[in-house]
Amino acid sequence: MPSFSEECIILIKGCIFDIERFAVHDGPGIRDVIFMKGCPLKCAWCCNPEAQDPNPEIFFNKNKCIGFNNCGDCITVCSEGAIIQSNDEITIKRKLCNNCGECADICPSKALIHVGKYYTVEEVIAQISTDFPFFTRSGGGVTISGGEPLFQCEFVSSLLKKLKDLGIHTTIETSGHGTWDKLEKIAYYTDLIYYDIKHLDTELHKIYTGVSNELILENIKKLEQHYPDVPIIVRTPVINGFNSTESDIKNIIDYVKKITNVQKYELMPYHSFGESKYYHLDRDFAFDSNLKVEEKHMQRLKDITNQIN
Repeated sequence: MPSFSEECIILIKGCIFDIERFAVHDGPGIRDVIFMKGCPLKCAWCCNPEAQDPNPEIFFNKNKCIGFNNCGDCITVCSEGAIIQSNDEITIKRKLCNNCGECADICPSKALIHVGKYYTVEEVIAQISTDFPFFTRSGGGVTISGGEPLFQCEFVSSLLKKLKDLGIHTTIETSGHGTWDKLEKIAYYTDLIYYDIKHLDTELHKIYTGVSNELILENIKKLEQHYPDVPIIVRTPVINGFNSTESDIKNIIDYVKKITNVQKYELMPYHSFGESKYYHLDRDFAFDSNLKVEEKHMQRLKDITNQIN
C-alpha cells in the first residue's frame, strides 16, 4: 500500500489544464474529468497538444486579437520582451516567453489564454465537491486524464487516495507509458482503468508516438498480475494510415483478449477538433492528409471488436 503523510498530500501540487464537469463518456455515471499536463508521448495526431508540456503555456488566437493599434497591453506588460509588434500584428517569441500568464490576465479580447494552473489536492476537492451528490446518484465519480496521469504520479496518486477516502469512484485514462512503480501507485487507488494500445508494431509505434510500445505492453500484463480485480477497458484511436487495417485491429484484439481483467475493447475514431490548437501554440500540425477513417470501414473495424466484447 502506498504511504502518504497528510503534510505530503497538502504540499503536493499538480498542473491541470482543464476540469470538465458533468462528463458522461469517461467512465460510468456522471463524472468530473481532470486533465493533467505533461505526456511522454508525442502522438502525431494528438487532439490535446496543450497537454504535452508539463508546464503552463500561452494560447494565442490571432483571430480574437484586436491588434496593436487598438490595444498593445500585452506588449507593455511582458517583462521578458517575448511579445512584439510584427507587421501590425502581435507575435509571441516562444523561446523568450516564461509563460507567467500576465499577458493573458490583461488581454481584453481573451485572444491570449493561460493554459495550465497549479492546484493542491484540497483545491481540486473544493472545486468539484459540489458535484459529489451527482456522482452518488448516477454511479459516477472522477476520472483523471491528460496528458498522462503517470507523468504527475505523486499528485495524481495523492488525489486518488483522497477521493477514495471520500467514497468517490475513481478512473484513470492512461497510455501505460511510465515506470511500473508509478502505475502501481496510481492503480492502487483506481476503480477502473482506460488503457490505450495504439499499435503492436514497435517501430511504427515509435515513429508515430515518439516512444516504443514495449513498456506499455509490459505494464498491462503487470496490471493483470498485481491488480486482477481492477477492470480495464482497452482503447485504440484509429488513425488512417497508421493502425486502420483489419489486421492492425485483429492483432491488438489477439493480444488483449488474453488479459483476464480486460472487460471491453473500444475503437475511437479520429476527430479534428484539436487541430486549431497547434496554431494557437505556434506549432505546425504534423499531417496534411485525412486522418479520419471512412464511416463504412470504421463500422467494419467495430464489428471485428465483437469477438472480444
